[in-house]
Amino acid sequence: MWVATFPMSIHIHVPMLPGAGRAPWQAVVNGAAQEHLVESNAILLDVLRDQVGTLGVKRGCDMGTCGCCAVLIDGEPRLSCLCLAQESEGTEITTVEGLSDGHHLHPIQQCFAEAGGSQCGFCTPGFLVVSAALLDENPNPSRDQIKCAIEGNLCRCTGYQQIVDAVEMAAAMRRDGVDTPDKTDAKSDPHPVGPDEPTLPPGSAR
Repeated sequence: MWVATFPMSIHIHVPMLPGAGRAPWQAVVNGAAQEHLVESNAILLDVLRDQVGTLGVKRGCDMGTCGCCAVLIDGEPRLSCLCLAQESEGTEITTVEGLSDGHHLHPIQQCFAEAGGSQCGFCTPGFLVVSAALLDENPNPSRDQIKCAIEGNLCRCTGYQQIVDAVEMAAAMRRDGVDTPDKTDAKSDPHPVGPDEPTLPPGSAR
């Protein structure tokens, strides 16, 4: 019996544009030397998140309008979504993970928690980084100066009042030489009786 056969078609994808080449990238991130092979057109945000592993740097708008991705490059606030990784070659980069001193939070981190400066928390890393830079430059900012410093950061939860309060509190802590507590201290068990404790709120895991 005769059976018609057809040659197998082979689809070869030919890119319209050549792919970006790779180049070594070196920087000091949160005090640790980093060296990675990155695409020549990679933005700093992607390198920090995907290769360095500092996931505190958030991807928000990708257009430089929300401030979620703010980091410090040689002490200056920069939006990592608008900065090519190669532009930061050889610099010192600080992300929100690098603000604390060992187990001691940076005063701005402590005060954000105490003043309720974060709610959903997504925008918080950018606010913390920019606020820390402000306090390094101006240890006694006015409320108007604080508002000016954070005007590039967007928050959809707090209404900004608590954020400004937190920066004022942190400035006072630094001026008064008040240290933040060691966050490795043991905490009491909120449910010492065990998971079957009847006073647990409804819906709690048992």
